[in-house]
Amino acid sequence: MVGLGTVINVAAIVVGSLIGLALGNRLPERTRAVVTDSLGMLVLVIAAFNISALTDQAWIDMVGGAATLLIVLGSLIVGGIIGSLLRIESRLESFGSWIQSKFSKGGDTGGRARFIEGFVDASLIFCIGPLAILGALSDGLGLGIEQLALKSAIDGFASIAFAATMGWGVMAAAIAVGIYQGAITIISMFAGSFLTEALVASITATGGVLLIGVGLRTLRIRSVAVGDMLPALIIAPLLTLIVARFMG
Repeated sequence: MVGLGTVINVAAIVVGSLIGLALGNRLPERTRAVVTDSLGMLVLVIAAFNISALTDQAWIDMVGGAATLLIVLGSLIVGGIIGSLLRIESRLESFGSWIQSKFSKGGDTGGRARFIEGFVDASLIFCIGPLAILGALSDGLGLGIEQLALKSAIDGFASIAFAATMGWGVMAAAIAVGIYQGAITIISMFAGSFLTEALVASITATGGVLLIGVGLRTLRIRSVAVGDMLPALIIAPLLTLIVARFMG
């Protein structure tokens, strides 16, 4: 069944969030802060693994060793400009606020801000990364759901920790995961194997830099507008193809 991997992933996030919500009420504020800091550092570690795609041999063979970093830089700049003009970050927050209003009655401003924070940050963490892209592609091409099954296990445990500290917004991130991975799965059914290893590497490395921004947000160091930079994930493979064409 095509799309089963994403269905499992969404279910894992929902179940993990429910467990986290049940545990969160029993944890003191100091403990929840430690959990959040631990998650923030873990996100930075995952980002480092993703950024290592800069040394992917297929990508280097396609564009040259010096070009990979410049492609990521160009993607972030161009994507950031496009995203800021489209106000993607603001729209994500508005979407999170709309979802929160459907579950809550009353005007708890603090609760709404916490919900939006949990929704946006969890959505970015769950959606940015090679497993989300490769897993959905594999599912859409009929090659199996093993990668999304692994991602589901990781996201499920992460949801427990995030929901314990950030609340209901983390569970709402399952909606973003369903839309994002579902769209990739459907597109891959028609696009075939268009995304080569080199193109996936460009997306992975760019996503790794975006995850650094998510980590900085989680650690409360700087509120980086990662949402506005999301178009970079589309710009990266396009720049790769352009550079490869000129190199050829």
